[in-house]
Amino acid sequence: MTGIQRAITWGTSLVVMLVLLHLLSSILLPFVAGMAVAYFLDPVADWLEAKGLSRLLATIIITLIFFAVVGLGLALLFPLLQGQVIAIADRIPDIVALIRNVAEQARAYAESVLPADAIQRAGDAASDYSGTIVGWLKSVAARLWSGGMALFQLVSMILIMPIVSFYMLLEWDRIVAHVDRLLPRKQAPVIREQLILIDQTISAFVRGQATVCLVLAAYYGIALTVLGLETGLLIGLGAGLISFVPYVGAMTGISVGVGVAMVQFDSFSPVFLVAIIFIVGQICESYVLTPKLVGSKVGLHDLWIIFALMAGGVLFGFTGVLLAVPTAAIIGVLIRFATSRYLDSALYHGNSEDQL
Repeated sequence: MTGIQRAITWGTSLVVMLVLLHLLSSILLPFVAGMAVAYFLDPVADWLEAKGLSRLLATIIITLIFFAVVGLGLALLFPLLQGQVIAIADRIPDIVALIRNVAEQARAYAESVLPADAIQRAGDAASDYSGTIVGWLKSVAARLWSGGMALFQLVSMILIMPIVSFYMLLEWDRIVAHVDRLLPRKQAPVIREQLILIDQTISAFVRGQATVCLVLAAYYGIALTVLGLETGLLIGLGAGLISFVPYVGAMTGISVGVGVAMVQFDSFSPVFLVAIIFIVGQICESYVLTPKLVGSKVGLHDLWIIFALMAGGVLFGFTGVLLAVPTAAIIGVLIRFATSRYLDSALYHGNSEDQL
């Protein structure tokens, strides 16, 4: 098979896979989530096997403990979060009125210092951009809802994901060995090397970033609750758990937290302290947590992660969000591999036959 034929074969396979992923994205969520849980827990299963347990017993123990901890955590948090969801919903009209008041004051100030035509142009541009952003957010929300938040998806996550996690964790090593046997023998060493790099990138990012999110969720939730913010636990947990998107967690938390604090408190000091909590959290994430827990050798730039998550959400809903980071890691490793091959090639260095 020539290089062109191989490229056509791989390209066709990729297109078919993407089409199937798009068509089946509404039912793939519990399977993708189950595989993610199994991938996350596989090192623990390997460690228990090394201690003398069988793979079956290790899988049973890990699966029961993991889902028991998750279920217990949800059972403990749900009553608290339910009340805070109701409280923040009651605050929405006050927050909207506050935003409208601030916007009117800003507009009045702008009218006092800027020419009328400049204000008109700025208003028209803001209307155009806001309409575009709102439309994009609606499309993303619709995709996420249809792909991950419908009742059928919720039920399938509860019932199917633990089963998928159990069997994937039980058969993980066999699946890896079977895939290895299917690799073309001549290219197998190179493919294995790239797969190891992909695994190291994904594991370093996913496991490290998950730990970062949990630490930030605990910090934000406890700090805002101690401060007395009435929906502090909900805002803190939400901001921490979405911190896998770079900067979005802190930005969302500080926006919502400051808005709620301005409505709830009569003085400025608590509002200032809410902002300080999120600023300190972002600084710790950037300079302490991420370098220590994720590492600097992952090779996934923040902008690349943001783009991958947004693209995955728009194209494939919540399933696409789950697949975004692994896909970004695979593309990143392959690009670095292709770049290294190019830098070692005659095309880059040039020789007498290549000169025009």
